[in-house]
Amino acid sequence: MMNRMFYCLLLVFLFTSCKRNSDVKVMYLAHTLPQSHPVHKGILEFKRALAEKSGGKMDIKIFPDGQLGSERETLELLQIGSVAVTKVSAATLSNFVPEYHILGIPYLFRDKQHQFDVLEGEVGKSILEKGSKFWLRGLCYYDAGSRSFYTSNKPIRTPDDLKGLKIRVMNNQMAINMVNSLGGSPTPMAYGELYTAIQQGVVDGAENNPPSFVSSNHYEVSKYYTLDQHSSVPDVLLIGTKYWESLTEEEKVWVQEAANISSQAQKKFWSESVEESMAVAKAAGVEIIIPEKSLFQEKSKPVLEAFQKEHPNMDNLINKIKNQ
Repeated sequence: MMNRMFYCLLLVFLFTSCKRNSDVKVMYLAHTLPQSHPVHKGILEFKRALAEKSGGKMDIKIFPDGQLGSERETLELLQIGSVAVTKVSAATLSNFVPEYHILGIPYLFRDKQHQFDVLEGEVGKSILEKGSKFWLRGLCYYDAGSRSFYTSNKPIRTPDDLKGLKIRVMNNQMAINMVNSLGGSPTPMAYGELYTAIQQGVVDGAENNPPSFVSSNHYEVSKYYTLDQHSSVPDVLLIGTKYWESLTEEEKVWVQEAANISSQAQKKFWSESVEESMAVAKAAGVEIIIPEKSLFQEKSKPVLEAFQKEHPNMDNLINKIKNQ
């Protein structure tokens, strides 16, 4: 009861705080990542660029570290207009906006340049717009790198090495299907429980990008990191449609331009973070394995085939991505 009461009071507080204060319009932005994360640095650039574009007429108050709840909870706050902006994984967003499922398909992108070309082009922009009917308007994408497997005791050099291994995945059907296709045993669990789960042998490993692998300290309990790079699910910067519609046309231009600037800056922050994270992992004695990715790509093809059968209406978007 106390938690519910606090939650309701918080909504009222945020709703009133997002409105005009003096001559400055302050937007509240919530996300779940630590302030050392390259995505948070990108968000700081969004704040800086918006203040510059608006001549100081708009500002952003940032709540990092999950202060206002999980990714799903912040999305719900956006939908009801209590928070203006958030950053979530496209995987989490896919539970609200089906088109984002596409971005989790294993080996969808040929390389990093192909991914950026798609996300910043016609297809990426069309997916951002799809969320508007669910009160979640996409502003831009942030680089979240590529996800790869890491394990505690057994190295993964080929897909066959995954047989019998319990691998923690996000509670996302695409991720579950991907590990199943490779022969592993997908085990959804909360991210905060993962360190102890690996340490105690509840799971044999997990999959994530290098900055997350290091910032979570999972490299302390995982001896092997296999850079198979099976998926490249981006993060998405979103603004609640209700809040967006309260802005003037000029304010909308400022917000979108500032988001675009932050997206480009965040790429650089991410690249630097990957280099730093890999250096930390290597120094800690983690064995970095570079596998033959084509083996993983071939074995995960059924995931795409099953998705196309289940969502034939999305074939056009998938084909556009493949042909770009």
